[in-house]
Amino acid sequence: MSIKDNLKTIKDSLPSHVQLVAVSKTKPVADIEEAYAAGQRVFGENKIQEMTEKQQVLPKDIEWHMIGHIQRNKVKYMAEYVALIHGVDSLKLLREINKQAKKHNRVIPCLLQIHIAEEDTKFGFDENDLSELIASNEIKQLANIKIVGLMGMATFTDNTQQIRKEFKHLKTLFEKTKATFPDLSQLSMGMSGDYNIAIEEGSTMIRVGSSIFGSRN
Repeated sequence: MSIKDNLKTIKDSLPSHVQLVAVSKTKPVADIEEAYAAGQRVFGENKIQEMTEKQQVLPKDIEWHMIGHIQRNKVKYMAEYVALIHGVDSLKLLREINKQAKKHNRVIPCLLQIHIAEEDTKFGFDENDLSELIASNEIKQLANIKIVGLMGMATFTDNTQQIRKEFKHLKTLFEKTKATFPDLSQLSMGMSGDYNIAIEEGSTMIRVGSSIFGSRN
């Protein structure tokens, strides 16, 4: 099936409140152009340099989401155009995003990455870190960032019960955090293999790559 057909199949199955982020990392510009021609406007990349190179040559109405782990010294390269940063996993990183956003007179929307998986390989805040962060005065003073939601990745496993449990936990934390940040609206969870479970558990944003573009080369 073509990229266009894949996109249509996925979009037709999504509830209207769920946004599809097409994960275009490692994919050539031509693939993104094909998805764009089919109506897709939101793309996710995991390397700032690659995202910036693509942003420079592709249509300017594309929303670029940074979905990978972020090195603080690279934030400045995307601060001018990035639409949403999914993987914010430290206060230091928030400070840097705030600093770079200020230079461009922007407020950059961010998602706090929460560690929900049982694997140690995933980045993110744990529940205690999250509570401390949202209670801190400093986060309220960072005027050039806006926390709009949470993001998390489930354990890479075939055990759907475990995946569901982890997504459920993230949804609970989302509701809890909303008490402090009423503007919280996005819950980014679910990828090609598990997004149906994520949507059932309250996801508003899914990150799908291989189901659209085919397997990574």
